[in-house]
Amino acid sequence: MFLPALRLASGRHAMPRVAIGMRTVCRRNLATSAPGTNLPLAGIKVLDMTRVLAGPYCTQILGDLGAEVIKIEHPTRGDDTRAWGPPYAAYTESSGKNGSGESAYFLAVNRNKKSLGLSFQHPSGVAILHQLAKDCDVLVENYLPGSLKKYNMDYETLSKINPALVYASITGYGQDGPYSDRAGYDVMVEAEMGLMHITGHREGPPAKVGVAITDLTTGLYTCNSVMAALLGRVKTGRGQHLDVALSDCQVASLANIASSCLISGKPDSGRWGTAHPSIVPYKGFKTKDGDVMLGGGNDRLYGVLCQRLGKPEWAADARFVTNADRVKNRHTLEKLIESVTRTKTTQEWLDVLEGSGMPYAAINDIKGTLEHEHVLARGMVTEVDHPSCGPMKLLSPPVKFSDSNPSIRAPPPTLGQHTNEVLMEMLGMSSNEVEELRSSGVVA
Repeated sequence: MFLPALRLASGRHAMPRVAIGMRTVCRRNLATSAPGTNLPLAGIKVLDMTRVLAGPYCTQILGDLGAEVIKIEHPTRGDDTRAWGPPYAAYTESSGKNGSGESAYFLAVNRNKKSLGLSFQHPSGVAILHQLAKDCDVLVENYLPGSLKKYNMDYETLSKINPALVYASITGYGQDGPYSDRAGYDVMVEAEMGLMHITGHREGPPAKVGVAITDLTTGLYTCNSVMAALLGRVKTGRGQHLDVALSDCQVASLANIASSCLISGKPDSGRWGTAHPSIVPYKGFKTKDGDVMLGGGNDRLYGVLCQRLGKPEWAADARFVTNADRVKNRHTLEKLIESVTRTKTTQEWLDVLEGSGMPYAAINDIKGTLEHEHVLARGMVTEVDHPSCGPMKLLSPPVKFSDSNPSIRAPPPTLGQHTNEVLMEMLGMSSNEVEELRSSGVVA
């Protein structure tokens, strides 16, 4: 989800003239790997000025791949999703913290990051961000177009401070166009940009996807584009501004459905639930205790399915011999198949179909998915030790590298957990300077 910029007090965008004890950092054109690691993005520094989902998902992937990600959060509220619960991971007694705990939503997309609690309502906060931007390779933000200009944190300003900076702006509708001033929310973009219309059951109303898929797709597109821009920088020595819109990414993700409409000039064929508009049988069927997906994707596989269902005669039935016949008689065939699938449990059908060569699958809930033997064998759940909540399980980075090991090297941070580290170790401030900023409400 992209959220509109916070409406902050006026007059605080002027640059400070007081020294705050920061050293000048030398700019490097190429990232060098950190000692002892072969992660692809080791040595890359990312300034993460995003919140909620699309932006944090992008920067989390960059962190998984080895980048050092510094997450800028409001010093008292933090990322909006810190308050989005339940559920929460409860604080341990030894943490000394009070409250509900860390929200599951925040924990989902903020591993491998350092949290700097900082307000850029204050000139000193802007100065800190400028110093960080000077030393970073990438900045990702998701404020309304033009919102950061009044803080001198726009691309035009920062590209003069650091010409090699790759600056990615994630918005709902882009930096221009008639909707550019609108705040973008995943579900609204799903609705307006076609996805909701093709999601849901055939006779039912439009439905949103079960996860904020437009946000996630946008995060993936942004991450991919950031890495492409970093490769481009190797050739040119220059960074660039990436204008990433949820609306554009959603339209692009319509893929073959959009292509069908563009080529035919006709509207889409509507919602199909778990079914396929042009392949039959290819959908979920009720079992005695749940649902099973069956895919008779061609005539041979349809014959295999008939054999495994104990109805070999259906393969020779004139109504169902070819896929075109089956599409024409979809409702009759699907009703016949479900009359059989309802006679056994889902697991019994999985056993029957094992080794058949045709596609099939149980329709699992999320808990069943996370406990699935294949999911666990592929290492898709990792247990980490959170500094305030103790042991917890998180999803793992999904892609396996032959010569690298993207992993959860650090659990999602608590608000402001790394403020001292970033300001003192990266920017060379003294402890007294940091405490003065903290007492002034600039950092947390």
